Amino acid sequence: MTNIEKTLSQKYHFKGKIMNIREDEVELCGRKTTREVCEHCDGVAVLPVTDNGEIILVSQYRYPFELEILEAPAGKVDGDEPHFDCGVRELSEETGYTADEMKYLGFVYPSPGCMTERIHLYLATGLHEGEAHPDEGEFLQIKKIKLTDALSMCDEGRIDDAKTAVLILRAARLLGL
Repeated sequence: MTNIEKTLSQKYHFKGKIMNIREDEVELCGRKTTREVCEHCDGVAVLPVTDNGEIILVSQYRYPFELEILEAPAGKVDGDEPHFDCGVRELSEETGYTADEMKYLGFVYPSPGCMTERIHLYLATGLHEGEAHPDEGEFLQIKKIKLTDALSMCDEGRIDDAKTAVLILRAARLLGL
């Protein structure tokens, strides 16, 4: 690639628990400019699919947008935790379910223009119901939706969370829908 930007300097403006904010000075083709970067830990999202073709999503209030968003169970990778282990943990915490199989469906960059985060995607099948135990401060409502209906909801913009929409589309293709 010839369009690689060379980092000249980095200045941190904020360092937090799950993200750091920095401003980089870069050079591309002899021109200097700045880039604002949010260093964010990676995450995992899991799409649980029941034997009868329903998916299990969670609805939760998202403060930045001041509304409830319908999402796949998801969360951040803790430190050096393998993303598979994070997916198993988040599925159990947010829904109470465990899965016989967790199939890796790749990852997505949720906001590649300014964030370093990758969200790893899993399809969970062979589900066993249990008791949800969400993190403190996490208030979720579990929603079961037919996968075919969820596809329509993605098309209509009623499921607008990017990681969830990508998971639904990839899972539907994998499952032959």
